[in-house]
Amino acid sequence: MTREKLTEASETLATAAQSAPEPVSERLETQAEQLAQLAARDQAPDHGRLARHMTILQELHEETDDPAIEKAYEQVREYREGVSGV
Repeated sequence: MTREKLTEASETLATAAQSAPEPVSERLETQAEQLAQLAARDQAPDHGRLARHMTILQELHEETDDPAIEKAYEQVREYREGVSGV
């Protein structure tokens, strides 16, 4: 399975971080970096790890109402749907 959705989510968050106020921008940058690392790893991320990222993105979206964060959330959700396991 391609991890393109994780890469897209990372890029979406990195862009959103540029215009977000502190400390939200820092949290967005952290999420962007972590998703980029997950996309580049040899081993695919598991459902639990992805769920934690989705929870953080949901919290950030509730705080800011930024549509870019919602888009990144949906990108991670789409990727997670294809992960075997649960």
